Amino acid sequence: MSRFRLLAAATLSICALVLTACAGLPTNGTVNPGLPVSDEETVPDFSFVVDPPQPGATAQQIVDGFIRAGSGPRQNWATARQYLAQDVQNDWQPDAGVTVDVLSDREYAEVADDELTLTVRTAATVDESGAYQATDGGTTILPFTLAKEDGEWRITEAPNGLVLDEDQFSSVFHSYSLMYFDPLWQFLVPDVRWFPILNASTRITDALIDGSPTPWLAASVVSAFPENVEALPSVPEVDGIAQVELTETALAVPTDSLARMQTQLSESLATAGVTGVQMLVSGSPLTVEPAEYRSTRVDARPLVQTESGFGFLAGDEITTIDGLSEAMADVDPVAIESSADQQSAAVLTADGSVVRVVAGVGTEDVDERDGIIEPTIDPEGYIWSVPREEPGSVVAVGVDGSSVEVATSWPEATEIKAMQISRDGTRMAALVSESGRWSVWVVGVVRASDGTPERLGDEALSVTTLDQAGIDVGWLDSSTLGVLSGDADNVLFTEQPVGGIATTTSAPPGVVALAGANQPGLVRLLGADGELYVRRTTWVASASGVTVLATQQGLPS
Repeated sequence: MSRFRLLAAATLSICALVLTACAGLPTNGTVNPGLPVSDEETVPDFSFVVDPPQPGATAQQIVDGFIRAGSGPRQNWATARQYLAQDVQNDWQPDAGVTVDVLSDREYAEVADDELTLTVRTAATVDESGAYQATDGGTTILPFTLAKEDGEWRITEAPNGLVLDEDQFSSVFHSYSLMYFDPLWQFLVPDVRWFPILNASTRITDALIDGSPTPWLAASVVSAFPENVEALPSVPEVDGIAQVELTETALAVPTDSLARMQTQLSESLATAGVTGVQMLVSGSPLTVEPAEYRSTRVDARPLVQTESGFGFLAGDEITTIDGLSEAMADVDPVAIESSADQQSAAVLTADGSVVRVVAGVGTEDVDERDGIIEPTIDPEGYIWSVPREEPGSVVAVGVDGSSVEVATSWPEATEIKAMQISRDGTRMAALVSESGRWSVWVVGVVRASDGTPERLGDEALSVTTLDQAGIDVGWLDSSTLGVLSGDADNVLFTEQPVGGIATTTSAPPGVVALAGANQPGLVRLLGADGELYVRRTTWVASASGVTVLATQQGLPS
């Protein structure tokens, strides 16, 4: 049994030591991606150069040096292992996880001559699968035991994993998206993970083929890779094409599944800058065309309601949507979300009811309960709605009028201000309050084989906790949320990647709603006075007289 104590991964308190300072960045040397993770030999673009143990160092200096050396992943953290006693150097597991901490709050304490503790304030954790989770800033105590070896202090017991301060974490690690399919094989769904930049292609491939989706998303996505197909632990690149060697069991996989496997690999590795992927078995290429999938892009123009009508805004002109704009003229909307085919919309009316507006047909009643918040419409045409003060009473109504009571994943919530389903229909984002504290949750959507919603996933991802009252939440792209919080005089806009690091800036006073586009920088905000804002170097008013800023769920195919 290893003498290293592995901290509880289930609570994401994965602790270990990682480098917090560096001697500098390498300016030369070649990059040779594709080596097995344990055999990394070359210097990556952002691999920190770290110092080995110094003669005569004190016990605390050895522990501190070990932590600092954790930011140098070359040769499987070879320098960090030099701080360990020789007989335990191979026992330490840096891939067990990461504790992201606040550098200025680190505190060492001497327990005995050969025992030290390091107390850190945790900003976030990354588990062994690469899943990122922000924390509430609590403290974690890391114990270390040392002994003299040839007259020099060396560590004999320490936690597995790494500890990186916030700045170094973003330099040593990067976010990548593992791509899965929705259960109907229509859309690609990103599952964001954080891996060391060094040899990222191998780590992405291993996680996609030999791993599994994050627990909160697992019941809402599928993978084309059969359980009996594995990848060899190396992803070299030849002329810019990643070479993914699979076990011989891949030869028995049907052509349509191979095509989906190719798509998942290509799109996952594209997030690491890989331009192409070739699957092989025993060195022989598998000839297969990637599977097609539906896009989640939307029209780049803002979709709005003004006194002139409903449609896409370009300058001062409204471009109407055939059939739908005419049907909307008979409604008094306060919130609109259009379907991907732009033939229907979920609408909250001025009288507080939810209706479905259908091009060429008119309106259909959906939900007449009191206090309904803005509804959202999914790719299968289900309109989701919920009363603000009954956050557990979510209902989804299909195009045929059938109604499904959907079990939720926020049982402690006392209020819900906004919710929006992702454009691929697999994830629901919700802005909820628990005893007056506002937070944003994302949860998987579990469906029957025909696409009918059954429930929200058993696990929910707490994306962020707000310091002020929540105003609105919405998807900015396939993996990023926009969040508005504050009050009329002081509004904050947060760009929050799902499974990533948030950035918060001031928004124009009086902003009440947001709508995403095809990338986070193209978000629009709506003021209570009808001003429409776009983001440049600052927020700029681009139009006025807008009564509703609608959201879109896609483009017609």
